[in-house]
Amino acid sequence: MIIGIDIGSTTTKAVSLELAGTSGGQSRVTHMVKTKAADAVTSATGAFGKMIIENKINIQDITRIMITGVGASKLNSDIFGIPTSKVDEIRSIGIGGMFLADRENIIITNIGTGTAIIDAAPGRIVHIGGSGVGGGTILGLGKRLLGMSDFNEIMELAGRGNLKQVDLLLDDIMETDISFLNRESTASNFGKMLDTAKNEDIALGVVNMVYQVIGMLSVFAAKSKDTGLVIVTGSGSNNPIGKNVLEVITGLYAIQFEYPPDAEYTTAIGAGLAAGGGLW
Repeated sequence: MIIGIDIGSTTTKAVSLELAGTSGGQSRVTHMVKTKAADAVTSATGAFGKMIIENKINIQDITRIMITGVGASKLNSDIFGIPTSKVDEIRSIGIGGMFLADRENIIITNIGTGTAIIDAAPGRIVHIGGSGVGGGTILGLGKRLLGMSDFNEIMELAGRGNLKQVDLLLDDIMETDISFLNRESTASNFGKMLDTAKNEDIALGVVNMVYQVIGMLSVFAAKSKDTGLVIVTGSGSNNPIGKNVLEVITGLYAIQFEYPPDAEYTTAIGAGLAAGGGLW
């Protein structure tokens, strides 16, 4: 059994895997957990402990631990005496994305605290670029503009918002459509900001802005690689409001966004799979 651990800036995720060749079939994920802690060592050991205790795993059955993420650099020894190796985060995302999507030669947009966009194929995983705009942006602006620090509460508030209170739309400045954009398209994020705007409108404006930026960067990456598909992974992949924003972008630019199951565990899964070598 292999344990893959993604030590993030806010959340640490861990998975257990049985690799092809040891289980007699295809590699498979057997368990998934996530934790939060203040430092990398506590996060990694806490996630590992939660994994084995909650799932009644015999520690002798674990042959290797693979760690990745921003906190991996802080761990320089084996965890509980089990051989522990580091895996580059970009490589982990690429491997995990291909595995979960069951596709090769893909563009992956990984939405976490920030956003990374990756061109992934067996034996060739390239970091195209990305943005500092991501879930961390929503949290930071939510704290400053709304006085809220809980992500789920911000999202609940955004679900009741009205973009027309904060965003300047083409409808506000033009009487006809322009190019392929209809009059409901955004002309300027937060470009209207009415005095009547409520906190829920501001919350929705923040989420909409973040996912519009992510969506457009993804469109540019996909078109540069002559593909019409983007695989969305990371913690931000299961955001319903974000998905709606990306769906609008699909309608405008004919780029499809696909969301694999368990996509928030992509990086941890990729790290674990890297233990098997092969095409990865």
